Amino acid sequence: MGIEEEREAFLAGKVLSFDKPLNWTSFNLVKKVKNIIRNNLDIQKIKVGHAGTLDPLATGLLLICTGRATKTIQKLQELEKEYIATIHLGETTPSFDLETEVDQVFDTSSITKEKLEEVVKSFIGESEQIPPMYSAKNINGKRAYDLARKGEVRELKASKIFISNIEILDFTRPDLEIKVSCSKGTYIRSLARDIGIALENGAYLSKLERTRIGDYQIDKALSVEKFEESIVIL
Repeated sequence: MGIEEEREAFLAGKVLSFDKPLNWTSFNLVKKVKNIIRNNLDIQKIKVGHAGTLDPLATGLLLICTGRATKTIQKLQELEKEYIATIHLGETTPSFDLETEVDQVFDTSSITKEKLEEVVKSFIGESEQIPPMYSAKNINGKRAYDLARKGEVRELKASKIFISNIEILDFTRPDLEIKVSCSKGTYIRSLARDIGIALENGAYLSKLERTRIGDYQIDKALSVEKFEESIVIL
């Protein structure tokens, strides 16, 4: 395909699968992809957007839509997600992940694999989940994480979520690795916190990778470098 055909294809609309790097925001990746397209295909104006935010400390699958495919973003956001998460037991943080420092420490010696299996299964199905204060939730026109970083901590309203499956992949004390299949709006950081509470202990999310969105799989995702190479060689 030549440059002209590729230019028309991006404007007509593409859904691209990317593996978001650690410490990048979803917006960082959208901006980078948009600049690559504009600079290498000489497109002055093109719509580019993502279908579902990933936190900077998370990696994995992020769908980016171009041109008229941006109209499908809402539909893509509704698809089931799959994550591989590492949960650190025995400690908590205000953000439920590594963004903030540990504020409580617990003894994990009584936590068994059997107890973990029981607790993890209890989260399968529909439930009400309270989002993290350190999130992009909107509170009276302000982002929750901005308020949290100023010390204006408030508990957010619970949202309905659905978890179709949770599988324990590994338990090497104090770290628990799980695979989670869930609905839009599910916060894995909140799940980590809730698992800690259910264990009458503490927990925070130490690592997260999104591996699937609907039928889109991480093993088919592009790195930014590979995407740029594919555009440059046209």
